Amino acid sequence: MVIRMSEADLERARRHVRASSAKDADPRVEAMVNELIGRVADKWTMLVLEALDAHEVLRFTQLARAVPGISQKMLTQTLRQMERDGMLERTVHAVVPPKVEYRLTALGHGLGAAFCGVWIWVEDNLARVEAARAAYDARARA
Repeated sequence: MVIRMSEADLERARRHVRASSAKDADPRVEAMVNELIGRVADKWTMLVLEALDAHEVLRFTQLARAVPGISQKMLTQTLRQMERDGMLERTVHAVVPPKVEYRLTALGHGLGAAFCGVWIWVEDNLARVEAARAAYDARARA
């Protein structure tokens, strides 16, 4: 999932960064940003976002297969939190056996797109970060 940000979106992000360090920043916005960064920094949320973005609609077992290494408990917790935050929609079909499907909402797609900026940044700066790490490691060994 690689989405390029428009110049307008980049400028809006820059304004948010400047405002977040200003005294007039909305504390509710700061709190929500910190909460969502913590959630998205959780690798399972990002992997579920990516799986649902790639497949559009998935059942629980399909999601479990699409996100290698996730336990049933962690997948359940992640899905519940994402649903609570409005990032995904859970649809229960009244059939036997029960059929439950998950799909991203507009909020989920938007969050995925927003964090594509991190991916783009890494692509653009990978060599510089690797060089900085190598230099640091060399100094630490000396």
